[in-house]
Amino acid sequence: MAGPTDRRSMSLSSRMVAGSAVLALLVAAAFGVLVYAVSTLDDATKRERHAKAVTAQTLQLEKLVLDLDTGLRGFVLTGKKDLLRPWTSARHALPGKRRAFLQLASTTPEERRRAEGLVNSIDQYVSDYATPVVEIAQEFPAASRTEIVSVEGARELAQIRQRFTNFLGTENALSAARTSTAQRRSDEAVAAAVAGLIASAVLITGFGLYLARSIARPVRELAEGAARLAGGDLTTRLEPHGIGEVEELTNAFNQMAERLEASRRELEDQNERLRESEQAKSELVSVVAHELRTPLASVLGFTSVLLQRDVPEEQRREYLEIIEAQGRRLSALVNDFLDVQRLEEGNLSIGSELVDVGRVLREQTELFAGQSPKHLLDVSLPATPLPVRGDSNRLAQVVANLLSNAIKYSPGGGVVRVAGKRNGTVVRVTVQDEGVGIPAEVQREIFGKFARGHAAEEGIEGTGLGLAISRSLVEAHGGQISFESAKGRGSTFWFELPTASSG
Repeated sequence: MAGPTDRRSMSLSSRMVAGSAVLALLVAAAFGVLVYAVSTLDDATKRERHAKAVTAQTLQLEKLVLDLDTGLRGFVLTGKKDLLRPWTSARHALPGKRRAFLQLASTTPEERRRAEGLVNSIDQYVSDYATPVVEIAQEFPAASRTEIVSVEGARELAQIRQRFTNFLGTENALSAARTSTAQRRSDEAVAAAVAGLIASAVLITGFGLYLARSIARPVRELAEGAARLAGGDLTTRLEPHGIGEVEELTNAFNQMAERLEASRRELEDQNERLRESEQAKSELVSVVAHELRTPLASVLGFTSVLLQRDVPEEQRREYLEIIEAQGRRLSALVNDFLDVQRLEEGNLSIGSELVDVGRVLREQTELFAGQSPKHLLDVSLPATPLPVRGDSNRLAQVVANLLSNAIKYSPGGGVVRVAGKRNGTVVRVTVQDEGVGIPAEVQREIFGKFARGHAAEEGIEGTGLGLAISRSLVEAHGGQISFESAKGRGSTFWFELPTASSG
């Protein structure tokens, strides 16, 4: 047996279905009447087009008759055969035009009767008068010019033209009557459709008021309660009211709020565990970064060779130099990892001394000048110092990172242009290379940790930490760093630092 809630739910559903059905019927009826009105107007338009076509055919047929008469009179009066051409041409075209006229002007028996009467009078004029006169004019020109022939011809032509006038008048009157009737029916149908649409609008308004009172108000209260719940007030509860599914929704909301309140502490515990997991993950990435394995493998491999085998002195020295280079690389990697860790924890100390950026640029370019014989370092500096406040070692680290990248990412060699200048209240440093450039799709993340773009694909070594450290160091000095690059067209990295008084 259905309970009260079920009965209310069924009542709401039945009301919605009934209201929708009534509205659908009204709208369908209104549109049906509109379709009828459109159909009526279309029928009237077709009738009007037909009437115009009949009129046009009638006028064309009348013109042929007048051409017959014009050619006949010209030949009779002058005897010149070239003046008989209108007669000959019209006589030739008359049968086809006659058939077309009869076919078009035969939609009703009455119209066909009138059309056949007009055509018969034309045939009678041609056969009983026009043709004999032409034949007489060809044999006995003087006989065809008698007054009786002329008078008879004028009388016959006047009767035919009167028939044309009567036919067109009747056709126009019938067309106007049909159009008027169709317009009246169309107006009545449009009025009925408008009335139906107005009734539909009234019912829709009433139905909307019913929904607003029975459904919208409880739903609005439910939305306000949901907003309070989303704002953190998990004690929010709503008084169940409304009909059918609305009341069920309110009860479901209250149950949800109770469950959310009960699980708040559990969710906070999960968030805490997630934060600890993220921190552990970050530390793990710092420790087991894959870039540590390559130099470490080189050191272990060549050390094992030196310990287990006797090698010539020259090769021994070469192996030791490799071990030393990889050891320095390991040291640099560890320092980079430590710098990132200190920067993230805010424990990296930055000095605040007067530093000449021009001197830092000269020292770093001299250090990197001999690293690659394929690269030429072109330095452009002003004659006066470029003073800033900061840590000379950390600024040298930034310049070294940029120079190292410019050389690494120009595997084919080329010119690396280094420039420093004073630009208003800042000192601007640029490092420009002619290398592989940075694809547009990776430019947004180039300053992130371990972001190397397409370097791995190009076979270029590195950890992807240099730019992240450089950005942190520049920002720690109150400056900014950015770049301009395009794939295959090189890169230009720059940073700006607030200038300082040298006094």
